[in-house]
Amino acid sequence: MRLRTTLLVALLSLATACGGGELAATAAEPEQSAPATPVAVLRAEGGFVTASTNVLRAPRVVVYGDGLVIADAAYKTTISAAEVTQTVDALKKYLTGQPPTATPKPGAPMVTDIPATVLGVAGDDGKMIEVKAEALDQVAEFYPKELVDAKKLLDGLAAKAAEKKEPYTSDRIRVAAESVPTAEGERTPWPAGVPEPSGQIDPVWQKDLTGAEVPALVKAAPPVPDAGLPIFETKAGVFVLSWRYLLPGE
Repeated sequence: MRLRTTLLVALLSLATACGGGELAATAAEPEQSAPATPVAVLRAEGGFVTASTNVLRAPRVVVYGDGLVIADAAYKTTISAAEVTQTVDALKKYLTGQPPTATPKPGAPMVTDIPATVLGVAGDDGKMIEVKAEALDQVAEFYPKELVDAKKLLDGLAAKAAEKKEPYTSDRIRVAAESVPTAEGERTPWPAGVPEPSGQIDPVWQKDLTGAEVPALVKAAPPVPDAGLPIFETKAGVFVLSWRYLLPGE
């Protein structure tokens, strides 16, 4: 037994002398997962919205190559590899050859202040093919059927994620705070451990949070539906705060 132990120690010493110790240390490190790659997206752009909405606006739905589907940066689900392939193939068929900005046929009624719809899919070269259509839902009959079908497909995936009601969370958050000196309601001190607005706020202060800042903010301003936006008071003023989880790659 003593001889076997002595031989083992000698072998380990030899391995370390030859650089084996560094190899062992490297092998013990956890593997870094590859970043999620979007392969399909449905999002809104422009329109008459508040400054905070514009800062925090998340895609209606994003489909990733590994099957992850995230809707409104709030819910998630997973689809199979076959479903990912079917979705991408269908969207490429719908969007390939369409102009980057689609225009409705003559005779379409004028619709203002509505965000444009942006449809996207990864092409064969990996680059996103994107098509923007103003007021697509409102004047759908004046647009090519392919665009309507593409949106219907992506809307269906968003609905699937929302119906499952599995919350999407992240260790990164985007915060928007608007200065509202006249805000009515309970005012609380700005949450400890979270960077607070400073300087001139015009029109909205925004910040991406990571690490311990995230749970500190979520605890102070939990995502309670229809509960109204929390009001925080700092030395710089009174702020209405809103936030969302950041998506992979943002």
